[in-house]
Amino acid sequence: MKQEENVAQEIIENVGGLENVKSVEHCATRLRLILKDESKIDKDAIEAIEGVKGSFMAAGQYQVILGTGFVNKVYAVVVGMGEGVKEGNREELYKNMTPLQKVSRTLGDVFVPIIPVLVATGLFMGVRGLLTNLGVQMDANFTLMTTVLTDTAFAFLPALVAWSTMKKFGGNPVIGIVLGLMLVSPSLPNAYSVASGTAEAIQLNLFGLVIPIVGYQGSVLPALAVSIIAANLEKKLHDVVPDVLDLIVTPFVTLLVGIILGLLCVGPIMHVIESGILALFQALVYAPYGIGGVIVGGLQQVIVVTGIHHIFNALEINLLATTGADPFNAMITGAIAAQGAAAIAVALKTKDEKKRALYLSSAIPAFLGITEPAIFGVNLRYQKPFVFACIGGAASGLFAGLMHMAGTGMGITALPGALLYLNGQIGQYVILLAIGIAVGFGLTYAFFTPDEEE
Repeated sequence: MKQEENVAQEIIENVGGLENVKSVEHCATRLRLILKDESKIDKDAIEAIEGVKGSFMAAGQYQVILGTGFVNKVYAVVVGMGEGVKEGNREELYKNMTPLQKVSRTLGDVFVPIIPVLVATGLFMGVRGLLTNLGVQMDANFTLMTTVLTDTAFAFLPALVAWSTMKKFGGNPVIGIVLGLMLVSPSLPNAYSVASGTAEAIQLNLFGLVIPIVGYQGSVLPALAVSIIAANLEKKLHDVVPDVLDLIVTPFVTLLVGIILGLLCVGPIMHVIESGILALFQALVYAPYGIGGVIVGGLQQVIVVTGIHHIFNALEINLLATTGADPFNAMITGAIAAQGAAAIAVALKTKDEKKRALYLSSAIPAFLGITEPAIFGVNLRYQKPFVFACIGGAASGLFAGLMHMAGTGMGITALPGALLYLNGQIGQYVILLAIGIAVGFGLTYAFFTPDEEE
């Protein structure tokens, strides 16, 4: 029997069997189960399974930490174990969440699918920065090619957001793409040009109310809000429009209403709200004396534990689209590495060889940017290592703030994140990681005792 089959079988046996499982889903590292009777969970038995790095309850889900890659295999086995196992029972999941968790989860579902494209864009920017710093002479055609690689995703960002939002809320993703492209149509004044003063907004006089109309290049919330409305409108139209007319009437009305709301009503309102939120976010990350770095670096992993960290995806995307840099990424990467370092310190001090191997395997993903195995499998269990790692995050965040560090992209941190700092910041990035690792490891090794494992 393959390892994933054995692990899946043992997990299901120790949560009360398939008949006790309402639904199953997974994220990057965790198998997430919604159960009918949570009292049937044998937590100790599950955490004793080889390959399981820890488990916990959160938002009505029993989450088993398996690690990247392996969780996909176990999930596939569980889903194939019986017809009674439902995949991703969203209604059950959302019923057990707080309003803030619901907002965070929704934003995560919308923005996570488009992050890989923005990661690639950030890497292109990093490579271009490296070539520039090495003194490589680039002719006009080569510069044009790099501009296409680095600017396209952000130039048409509303189209990506609208596509993902329509897909998330049950609408036609193709309608979402077209709606998003309409929001950045070349026929509209470019938002960047209007902001720089080289173009003027269209002044539409509507019943005596003058509404300025511009494109929404680099904006997130207008496309998100308009697409949510459009997706729900489309579903309602499918119910009321006769089948013979549905193919023509539904997309026509959906796009018409969507673009009217986007340009005249919902779009302008959401753009004002977005600008205010972004200004507050920038005030935090650019706070003087590295204060923003201390706050962000010290608390980011605490926010990960609460499950609402996906809120920052939208803010980072907006920050990159408007400024071309992401200081938030620099402020959190040391905090991520610190969690891995703290878990290694616990492993080195533990007396149990099996636990030591488990803790070390839980620490490794943190250095690749995924901290859940280290947090839930090791650090948070004993509390002190988690706190010490957060102190390491605050220290590295302070350095990032003082040095005004900022990545060329988002979505990757720790060791892989170095690719976002090839524009002359790589030396500082190494120091940043060293600070987080040294503080997280040093404090844990000095003040955590193996007796606390009991």
